Amino acid sequence: MDGKEEFLKEFGDFYGYPNAPKSIDEIRSTEFKRLEDTVYLDHAGATLYSELQMEAIFKDLTTTVYGNPHSQSDSSSATSDIVREARRQVLDYCNASQKDYKCIFTSGATAALKLIGENFPWSCKSTFMYTMENHNSVLGLREYALNQGAAAFAVDINEAVDQGGASRSSLTSFKVIQHPVQIRNEAKVLEGELTGDAYNLFAFPSECNFSGMRFGLDLVNNVKQNAEKFLEGSPYSKGHWMVLIDAAKGFAAQPPDLSLYPADFVVISFYKLFGYPTGLGALIIRNDAAKLLKKTYFSGGTVAASIADIDFVRRREAVEEQFEDGTISFLSIASIRHGFKIFNTLTTSAMCWHTMSLTKFLKRKLLALRHENGESVCTLYGNCPLKVSRHDCGSIVSFNLKRPDGSWFGHREVEKLASLYGIQLRTGCFCNPGACAKYLGLSHSDLLSNLEAGHVCWDDNDVINGKPTGAVRVSFGYMSTYEDAKKFIDFIRSSFISMPSEFEKRYLLRSKSIPCPTEGFEDRLSSSACHLKSITIYPIKSCAGFIVNSWPLSDTGLQYDREWLLKSLTGEILTQKKVPEMFLIKTFINLNQQILSVESPHCKRKLQIKLDSNSYLPGKEEFYLQSQRYEVQCYENEINQWFSDAVGQPCTLVRCCQSEYCFSLNKNRSMGMCRDVNSKVNFANEAQFLLISEESVSDLNNRLCSKTQKLSCGAPPNVNPMRFRPNLVISGGEPYAEDGWRNLRIGNTYFSSLGGCNRCQMINFYQQTGQVKKTNEPLATLASYRRIKGKILFGILLRYDPGNKARLDTNSWLKVGDEVHPNSE
Repeated sequence: MDGKEEFLKEFGDFYGYPNAPKSIDEIRSTEFKRLEDTVYLDHAGATLYSELQMEAIFKDLTTTVYGNPHSQSDSSSATSDIVREARRQVLDYCNASQKDYKCIFTSGATAALKLIGENFPWSCKSTFMYTMENHNSVLGLREYALNQGAAAFAVDINEAVDQGGASRSSLTSFKVIQHPVQIRNEAKVLEGELTGDAYNLFAFPSECNFSGMRFGLDLVNNVKQNAEKFLEGSPYSKGHWMVLIDAAKGFAAQPPDLSLYPADFVVISFYKLFGYPTGLGALIIRNDAAKLLKKTYFSGGTVAASIADIDFVRRREAVEEQFEDGTISFLSIASIRHGFKIFNTLTTSAMCWHTMSLTKFLKRKLLALRHENGESVCTLYGNCPLKVSRHDCGSIVSFNLKRPDGSWFGHREVEKLASLYGIQLRTGCFCNPGACAKYLGLSHSDLLSNLEAGHVCWDDNDVINGKPTGAVRVSFGYMSTYEDAKKFIDFIRSSFISMPSEFEKRYLLRSKSIPCPTEGFEDRLSSSACHLKSITIYPIKSCAGFIVNSWPLSDTGLQYDREWLLKSLTGEILTQKKVPEMFLIKTFINLNQQILSVESPHCKRKLQIKLDSNSYLPGKEEFYLQSQRYEVQCYENEINQWFSDAVGQPCTLVRCCQSEYCFSLNKNRSMGMCRDVNSKVNFANEAQFLLISEESVSDLNNRLCSKTQKLSCGAPPNVNPMRFRPNLVISGGEPYAEDGWRNLRIGNTYFSSLGGCNRCQMINFYQQTGQVKKTNEPLATLASYRRIKGKILFGILLRYDPGNKARLDTNSWLKVGDEVHPNSE
């Protein structure tokens, strides 16, 4: 029995919409053709729109005239009708009576939350209670509460289970653990003064966007009917309790039934429902709750009348009209009915069962993974049972991966590798700091020390002091397939369970070896089996370089190498990863004429810049790049305009005239991702020189050829050494011999190795017929055998060795053909 047959044997009744007009395979082949080469697993972040859905929207917008609804024309009336119908559809979806609830359209779920926070009747006697598992947009409500003197505190909630295993439905079915109370203005009210006339707010998500855990909607009735019992007699239980459900994640497959669980506020976001439109959300609000909101601002559409020169305004009475400032996004609102049409065809129940089956399958497979030593590979987050049930957990699988020795793979490493395999997922804390800290076991001191270490959201600091700072999140949508889950499992197996490569073994052995002193290393240099094959200078960071037979050296490396860069008008450094057109800008420096020549297919004339130019603007600027301070000279508008035309956006050219701050080696001078020390670096990312071996590139090409033949996917890509943007290319010796070099001499110049160069997506760009293209190679193949501790290493970084007597002088040159003498001790 193959894998899918086994999967269908257990989940066939739930997977793939067996009772719908189309099967899941038909849905994918007709409505999501763009996913042919992509495994999309970030539906909790943003689900995908159907191509048929967009065709229906386009047809609607191109055949119907929709006018501004704040008018009485026929087109405006048509818009008002479609908006009215959209409100009804939203309320019907969560079984909310139009008599009791209203639907207010907003620019998103966050805007809906902000509307509540700004207008809620906070007082010094109020309390804001929220579950630890909450999005930052919900936590932001705390600011409004605390600024008004209210108390705020987080709670952990566990659903009680009787001895038979069934959850009880009484008001005592939840165990609440209260975190410390936060009060900013303690003098205003003491605990004993809390009274029953204050309005309090309790907020929880219908589904945690970190773990996928679903909260029991009985929470609504527990808090509203008997908060004192729910909070076990806490003095903060007094007053009128209102309940807010953040349904941005959970609304699609399991919308709250507001006829049974009458929450006061529910916020939703439509792109998380059916992919389009973005920038549109809604606040579903009880009518009696709407009356309590104290709105100050008024705008067009919210007033019945106002007088400009006296203090007079009469607001509209309809709830929606009171809170929808200005003209609503009526074309987006007109689009949501096409999304609901899909949901009504498939049914929410079937979508829930479908995603549940994939979620349970993936969790079981991940938990079953073992390293060769028997240690578990995966740690899952969230207490979701693995039995078949659609009520316990949503469509999220959140986890981290461990190495055989128990140390953690960084979540960013997983994300970067996944992208090479065409797998799109999300990593980090997902804007849910409470759930992140709770499931990862991060204390307040951990979080603060991580911040002091420089860690912020979305950065690459994924493991600090041996603890992960975030997690990997896979999430399924109604169009996800078994094949998506299977490809992800195969990716995890091949990338994180395979035996260490010979390269990794050598690296680990090397990193534990005794540091080699630099003094006198010329006596230990081996006889030459290599020679310098080519020299390349890249005057402008991220632009094309030029090859020479010989070139002078300076105290920053090859003279003029990466001495210039392009900046956007906002100060952002332009690179090929962001602006691929930079690859087409050709450069050349004539040392005799002291001129930098620049060409671009987007510019008619060649630009020539004198190296001793008087075209600088007066004065100097300074900025920081990778913790290094630079003083730069800027150029006049004519030069900046040329480069703006070349890259297709406004930018400025700057030249480095001074830099400060030196990178430091690892304490034991071990090979790896090292930084330069005691030497000047222009705008190079890591070091003065990058060296590549032709033999290593040849071995890589052989692997690419074998991989292509195995997959039967056309002609193998042939990677040129210049794809890696090296300064120095050597020929001779064994592939990857450079990995073990401590020091070397090229001609009469001495260098120290700073270790391997960590490769990124930049090496996947290539030029073809005057256009910049991108593939997943060669980085994907390199990742399969050149990965160590989250880094994909290829080539080595060099600097002049400062401890040698043969110090660099101003007359030093490198020449093609120079012998290369390495020291590997």
